[in-house]
Amino acid sequence: MSEFTYRNGMLHAEGVSVVDLAERFGTPLYIYSRTHLIRQYQALAEAMKPIAPQFYFAIKSNSNLAVIETLGAQGAGADVVSGGELFRALRAGISADRIVFAGVGKTVAEIDYALSEQIRFFTVESEEELTRISERAVAAGCVGRIAIRVNPDVDPHTHKYTSTGKAENKFGVDLSRAEKAYEQALQLPGIEVAGLHMHLGSPIMTPAPYAEALEKVRPLCERLKKEVETFRHLDIGGGLGISYRPEQAPLDPRDFASAVLPALHGLGLAVGMEPGRFYTGNAGILVTRVEYVKQNPFKKFVIVDAAMNDLLRPPLYEAHHEIVAVQQTDEQIFGDVVGPVCESADFMAQNRELPAVESGNLLAILSAGAYGFVMASNYNARGRAAEVMVSGDRVEEVRARETWEELVQGERIPTWE
Repeated sequence: MSEFTYRNGMLHAEGVSVVDLAERFGTPLYIYSRTHLIRQYQALAEAMKPIAPQFYFAIKSNSNLAVIETLGAQGAGADVVSGGELFRALRAGISADRIVFAGVGKTVAEIDYALSEQIRFFTVESEEELTRISERAVAAGCVGRIAIRVNPDVDPHTHKYTSTGKAENKFGVDLSRAEKAYEQALQLPGIEVAGLHMHLGSPIMTPAPYAEALEKVRPLCERLKKEVETFRHLDIGGGLGISYRPEQAPLDPRDFASAVLPALHGLGLAVGMEPGRFYTGNAGILVTRVEYVKQNPFKKFVIVDAAMNDLLRPPLYEAHHEIVAVQQTDEQIFGDVVGPVCESADFMAQNRELPAVESGNLLAILSAGAYGFVMASNYNARGRAAEVMVSGDRVEEVRARETWEELVQGERIPTWE
C-alpha cells in the first residue's frame, strides 16, 4: 500500500489528499493508484523475464476501463469470463489476439461473439463445451482455438469459495479425463488445439502449490507438444496473493519465479499467466464517511455510508480489510464497522480495534481494489459508488456515481388493458 500514505497526518493517494477527493467526489468512493498498478505489473514481469510470459489481466478482479487500459498499455492481455468482460477488454484497447476466455458456463451467444473477434483461445471446462465450440465454429466457418483446463487436484490453501484446482471444484477436468478430452478435440471439426490451462484459486500465499501442479501437468504437456503441431501454449493461471494485514507477507514475485521457472524451462511452450488481485488488490481503497457511532449494551458500532452492496468480501468470505482513519489518530475503540443495509451481514469489520472516530469523519478500507466495486450491487436501491484514478497529483473520475434516476433506467410499469 505504498501509494497510500500519511502526509502531515492526512491520508494521501499518491500526491492527492483523500479528504480533497472525498469532498470533490463524495462517498462511498473507490480510489485507484495508477502507479501501484504499473509497479505491480513491472515487478512480476521482471521476475518472470527469463521466459517472457504473456500476462492476461484477470478482469473479474476489477473491470473498470481505466484499470484495464493501464495494464494493457504495459503489455497485458485479458482473461475474461463473460461476453461483457470481453466487450470491456476490447473497449479498453486490448487486442483480441491477447484475450483468453475462461468460465464454466459460456453461452452460445458468448462463444459466437468470441469467435467473431478471433480471440487467442477458449479455456475449455468440459467435453460438452468443447462440442459446442466446435459446432459454433463450423457454423461460422472459422476455427476455435482451445486450451483444455486441467484440474490438477492441488490444494492452494485458500478460502473454500476461491479454491478452484481441487478435485471437488466445478472447474476444469481431471488429468485422466483431460487426455480423452484432447483426443476428442483432435477429432472435432472447427477446433484447433492451442494449449493447456490450469488455475488453482486465489489468493495463494506460497509458490509451492504452483510447483506441485506444474509437476503434475508437465508430462501431458510434453506429450501433446510432440504429437500436436498446434499445441504451443501453457497457461498457468493466476491467484498470486497480496497482503491484507500489516503482518502478512505477500507472495513475492521473485519467490514465485524461483519455484516455477525450473518446471517451465525447456518445455518450449509459450507461457501465459492470469494475475488479477496481484495487480489491483492494493491499488485501491474504499473511502467512507461515518454517519453515527452507536453504543449498545454489548459493543460499539461505527455506522458508515458504505455497505455490503459496495464491498461484499467481508460478509461473503469473512475477509479481513484493514481500516484506517483518513485523519491520522492513535486513539482506538473496540467494535464493528457496519453499513446502512438492512442485513446483519452488512459489516466491514467485526470485533476489532478501530480508529476512534465520530460522525463526519472519514475512514479508508484498504486492499479494496480487487473484488470490490466489481462485486457491487444495487441492493436496498443503493446507487453504486464513484471510482477515481490517481496518477501523481492528477485525478480522473473513471466512473461517475450512480444516480437514483439511473437505478430505474430500463424499468417499465405495465399498462394493462
